[in-house]
Amino acid sequence: MTASDASTARVIAATIRPDVQALARYAVADGTQAIKLDAMESPYSLPDDIQAAVARAVGKVALNRYPSADPRPVKDAVRTAFDIPAGADIMLGNGSDELISLAIQSTCVPGDVVMSPWPSFVMYEAFARLNHATFAGVPLTADLQIDVPAMVEAMARLRPKIVFLAVPNNPTGLMWSADAIRTVVEAAPGLVVIDEAYHAFARSTSMDLVLSHPNVVIVRTVSKIGLAGMRLGYLAGAPAWVDQLDKLRPPYNLNVLTQAAIVAVLEHKPVLDAHAAQICADRDALIASLAALPGVTSYPSAANFVLANFSSVAAQPGNAARIYDDLKARGILVRNVGPMHPLLAECLRISIGTPDDNAALLAALNDILPTIRN
Repeated sequence: MTASDASTARVIAATIRPDVQALARYAVADGTQAIKLDAMESPYSLPDDIQAAVARAVGKVALNRYPSADPRPVKDAVRTAFDIPAGADIMLGNGSDELISLAIQSTCVPGDVVMSPWPSFVMYEAFARLNHATFAGVPLTADLQIDVPAMVEAMARLRPKIVFLAVPNNPTGLMWSADAIRTVVEAAPGLVVIDEAYHAFARSTSMDLVLSHPNVVIVRTVSKIGLAGMRLGYLAGAPAWVDQLDKLRPPYNLNVLTQAAIVAVLEHKPVLDAHAAQICADRDALIASLAALPGVTSYPSAANFVLANFSSVAAQPGNAARIYDDLKARGILVRNVGPMHPLLAECLRISIGTPDDNAALLAALNDILPTIRN
């Protein structure tokens, strides 16, 4: 380290928040030339005619001008494509991540509590801590279900400003029942954000609660249905909620290219729906195929991924990590979620790929598992 480097390090140590210094970057594996089953992306590209329509729309954009701060054509397209009720307003974000962070910023002062069933989407905790809130994760049951009595008790005791419910949950893929969701909503002392990132694969929604309950908003993303590169999320809620939350949204958070492209794509929404239906069919087949492998437990999923537990493949710990490494060496990327939480020990989260991708995964597991057992 040079003297200049040492001086820079000292200034950084004295200036950057200690909790930020302690953070590790969010890990994103290099998927070049790999079968990517690690990021819950759609494996299907847009057809050429839709790509051409997007190109035409983007080609007309004035890149020298700032984007519209309130893009009505985008909101109208989202409302129509995703059945947002007339009584709800819409707020757009740079992915649903931005909307989740803004919801915490809008509601919490230092020390306020953000709560979620746990394990769940890791960014709930990350954004809570980065916004000086206290995060409280209420453990799932041993079979990875939401513990409704524990949630109700924790809310009464800790009085969270905001509760996040991922429906279906990530990384487990499990749905919470309508009764469980309603019980949590009605017991919550503050805002409840129902995160429906995987709504296209769940075949159900809690959107009705936006109009029937005064403390509910829904956040979604288009990333999982084949548009991850657009980085578009949307929040649906009562106009009064959107009016408050929107005060912290950066005025130009949605760039002109995304605005033009999403309107063009959503004119062809049936194509995205067909891809989602194919993913659901392939998901159910993959769950069954994984469950048929010796020592493997696969959980039901209402998302575009499957959680598989490999703890019974062999008696020693570390099965999932070994399988993850062996798959990676064969050019197949999945997600080892074991380090996230003890309930996920020896679990891999596997995104649904094309039929060929899924077949390659199963072939690789059939080769790898005997070596783990021996």
